[in-house]
Amino acid sequence: MADAERGVVSKVDYPWKITVYVVFCWILAAFGGLMFGYDIGISGGVTAMDDFLKKFFHSVYERKLRAVEDNYCKYDNQFLQLFTSSLYIAALLSSFVASAVCAKFGRRPTIFLASLFFLAGAGLSSGAQYLWMLIIGRVLLGFGVGFGNEAVPLFLSEIAPVQHRGAVNILFQLFVTIGILIANLVNYGTSRSHPNGWRISLGLAGAPALFLFIGSLIIPETPTSLIEHGKENKGLKALKKIRGVDNVDAEFKQIQSACEIAREVKHPLKNIMKRSSIPPLVIAVLMQVFQQFTGINAIMFYAPVLFQTVGFRNDASLLSSVITGLVNVISTLVSIYAVDKIGRRKLLLQACVQMFLSQVAIGIILILKLSATGSLSKPLAIIVVCLVCLFVMSFAWSWGPLGWLIPSETFPLETRTAGFAFAVSSNMLFTFLIAQAFLSMLCHMRAGIFFFFAAWILIMGLFVVKLLPETKNVPIDLMVENVWKKHPIWSKFMD
Repeated sequence: MADAERGVVSKVDYPWKITVYVVFCWILAAFGGLMFGYDIGISGGVTAMDDFLKKFFHSVYERKLRAVEDNYCKYDNQFLQLFTSSLYIAALLSSFVASAVCAKFGRRPTIFLASLFFLAGAGLSSGAQYLWMLIIGRVLLGFGVGFGNEAVPLFLSEIAPVQHRGAVNILFQLFVTIGILIANLVNYGTSRSHPNGWRISLGLAGAPALFLFIGSLIIPETPTSLIEHGKENKGLKALKKIRGVDNVDAEFKQIQSACEIAREVKHPLKNIMKRSSIPPLVIAVLMQVFQQFTGINAIMFYAPVLFQTVGFRNDASLLSSVITGLVNVISTLVSIYAVDKIGRRKLLLQACVQMFLSQVAIGIILILKLSATGSLSKPLAIIVVCLVCLFVMSFAWSWGPLGWLIPSETFPLETRTAGFAFAVSSNMLFTFLIAQAFLSMLCHMRAGIFFFFAAWILIMGLFVVKLLPETKNVPIDLMVENVWKKHPIWSKFMD
């Protein structure tokens, strides 16, 4: 497919220079990703701790002690899965409220509210005496995720220079991976602290939440949001400050033009159902569905459980999770370097091949060598960990960060917050479904679950080849003209 068909245009260079101030803003905003990642990583480790299970899920703890218990089914408990997945159903429901807040009040106030929800959720979870307190704490954290995941990627895409929009936006995913790694390290340390190590793990979620709270008081509102709300002088001033130069007239006029079109749309949620909005909406939703059906969150949520299943002891399984977390962070740095050089499509396609081979290899090893009540030999268990690392590696430089980047950059301004709300809610819905179903799927499908995810990865590759346009170097407010109207399939939907 030719570049023109994929929506690639000649490089657009708006004047800018890097400053300490703008880097500071990027990092403070990206703490929303750190909070999200910590929540993902902490739950899997906590649910593997005996002290936590004895207090809230005693039947699971009793089942875990039985040596003859089926390897694949010993953690199969709907309430245990609800502890993990309740956060994501709350995030799903709150994302549409966050969209309205983001559109009406701006990106910065939405991030501020996210930090408050995070702080409240961390406090209630760590101090929980009863299961209902634990679940409500997770729900509050879910509200924080819904608000944070709506606002932070939009904020980063709107303040980033077009030449480096991919790299800046991927800071969100980088901080997600750092949060997962920190959670794994915390779990490894607190698993030895009895009987309240799990409280420390859950309570430390307040640390990144506090950084996000402070950040929300320091970062500016985006120029796009200011101009959209009629504050053009403040928008121009903010644009000059984040670009580090005074010559911003061309970019300012482009944003003004997009805002004029956006003001004509009174009901963004209704407008996003129009024919011309179908291409970015379909892409945004499918990116989230496919991101979850790679199987990544099943592995990241339950990595300690998975490694115990294949024969590692509790401490060793948590250490293996730390290793995969470290691989996750390093590989996301690869994406930051490559996304604006190689492009989105090539990264996604390469990852499909690597993830497919990894999942199939894990499935074959478990089918052939892991019985219901036995364990893998140490060499084979180490091979499984290496294959998981290869899988995580490819996901971390592709579907992980690009699942958030592409929806945040492909909607026109008039439907951007509403469209991204659909992306966030789709992500949370399928994250919830995978989190709620994985342990039961592992019990009933056994090693076949890895072939289930591998089949989805094949479908994802076909999706990229046929439907996903390249958006590298395209200004965020020129996507309609330079991407959707030039795509061989999606152009048919354009007015």
